[in-house]
Amino acid sequence: MADGLRFDPSGLDKWTEENRFEVTRERLAEYARATNDPIERHLAGDVASPVFAIVPVFQSLLEPALEVVPPSLFGSVLHGEQDFRFHRPIRPGDKLVSRGRMTGYQGLPKGTRATVYLETRDEDGELVNEQYVMFFVRGFDTGEERGEPAPEHKFDETLRADAPVGEVGQHVDDDQTFRYGPAAGDPMPIHLDEEIAKASGLPGIIAHGLCTMAFTSWALLTEVGSSEVDRLRRLAVRFAKPVLPGQDLNTTIWRAGSADGVTSYAYETRVGDTVVISDGLAEISEGTS
Repeated sequence: MADGLRFDPSGLDKWTEENRFEVTRERLAEYARATNDPIERHLAGDVASPVFAIVPVFQSLLEPALEVVPPSLFGSVLHGEQDFRFHRPIRPGDKLVSRGRMTGYQGLPKGTRATVYLETRDEDGELVNEQYVMFFVRGFDTGEERGEPAPEHKFDETLRADAPVGEVGQHVDDDQTFRYGPAAGDPMPIHLDEEIAKASGLPGIIAHGLCTMAFTSWALLTEVGSSEVDRLRRLAVRFAKPVLPGQDLNTTIWRAGSADGVTSYAYETRVGDTVVISDGLAEISEGTS
């Protein structure tokens, strides 16, 4: 461990203060446009597209980590995985209350995996969604494993023996990041400033990982979910490689199984031959809720 730095396990499972967010139809429609979402209800702001769930919690996304991770390491933090659990869609007029806690971490030779759990409820206390966010602290092995990791959503390689049930091509626009940043409330400069992105070791401006995930969400919904966001129960991915503005995405979907009225789909997204979204999992109910 560098310079005696270590994670503080006493900060695990400490809830943050509540964060409040009021949902407007205009904000929902803006997010749908910023992710090229073609689903009419999303574009009209009648209901949120799935990955919009990150917007109400974005400002406090890293807050739980402040209790555990040394501040000097925050510059080495990458968003590695995202796992949404949907109890109902977000709708205009919702007044949402969110909070989070870090649940665990695991030291590895190339860095440390850390899991944050977030929950969002409405003002009456109804659970709207849950999120597991896996961060990776590059180049720092904390040397131990504590707490609970995020649930698994590993791609089952045996599925490749079966024909996919769907394949969706999409294009990331040259101005995608400049539309997505304001819509999501994400001002990180690696998505907006070419020089800063290159100084960070990137080839240039990269698309927001959650914007790419949003692309995959409407690919899944339009291809195997009848464009009904109400049926989506879970959406999970690993961010494997950055996506650049102007690139073409190709998402391939396999049916992974069915139980209790919910069908599971495994998927991955490529740019050419390069996997950019791996270990994709969507769970879709067989009837509208």
